Amino acid sequence: MVEPIVIDGIVYAALLACMTIGFTLILMSTKIWNFAYGSMATAGAYISLTAAEVWKLPIYSQILTAFVLSGLISFALYRFLVRPLSQRGISLDGLFVLTFAFNFVLLGFLNIYADYLTNVFKLRARLFFLRGADIQIFGTPGVVIISPLLAVSIIIILHLFLTRTKFGTAMRATIENPPLAGSVGVNVNLVYSITWFLAGGLAGLAGALLPLWILCYPNIGDVIMLSVFAASILGGVHSIYGALLGGFIAGLAEVWGTSALAGVLGSAVIQYRPLIPLIIVVVFFLTAPEGITGIEWRGKLTKRIRKV
Repeated sequence: MVEPIVIDGIVYAALLACMTIGFTLILMSTKIWNFAYGSMATAGAYISLTAAEVWKLPIYSQILTAFVLSGLISFALYRFLVRPLSQRGISLDGLFVLTFAFNFVLLGFLNIYADYLTNVFKLRARLFFLRGADIQIFGTPGVVIISPLLAVSIIIILHLFLTRTKFGTAMRATIENPPLAGSVGVNVNLVYSITWFLAGGLAGLAGALLPLWILCYPNIGDVIMLSVFAASILGGVHSIYGALLGGFIAGLAEVWGTSALAGVLGSAVIQYRPLIPLIIVVVFFLTAPEGITGIEWRGKLTKRIRKV
């Protein structure tokens, strides 16, 4: 029988990888660290709560709704705030502060909606858990099987989209060199708009599955964002494939590392779990700022062989 901590690590890592892929997609295209990304995932979690407790619908039937809602929030952020301010010459640091401020607006709406669900429908909307609403697949909670499959499916679909479609080619060209892509007829603003929509949608997908496994509340996305930052840096901020890898490594390290430390130092260490992604950020910024995918493994291996 598989240990619960092993399953816990896999599910959390898979959901973290889904979020990291979208976050890295924005970072690759517009070089913006979108701090509001966590609240977009939280919006997906509240779609699941609404579906299960208000609409009385299966949660998995509404993950597309979560994708669209979070995608539209992300699109609105780019179209009505990021793009106009970018055209006025605001720096990347200024845009990061903008996403930070926008996150407070989203958090305010999420808190208002939580109060609405509590007062009108008498739901526990500030600390909610929806494991009982999950389906069973061969006696196993559906999220245990679906979340890793979702993460792998997302990266496969994105790979095919970026390499086999004209728009995907235009997107890659825009990421590599926006002025050159614009000069050959690529609508750069359209590419950015769709990129932000897709990235926000991925946050919504992951967020919709979060309450099936962990306790959720209005600022759960902000809590997870440090892990998303760590996973993106670990995998390499210029690679969606690295984002998948970084998400799984950071997620597993966070869950299994905390469990191992708790076994040695006692359960009090569990409250310091957020330190693990912080340590990952510091270590990789100091040793390999380009992340795992940015390291020239072939050259290092060749040097090692020659030394031996």
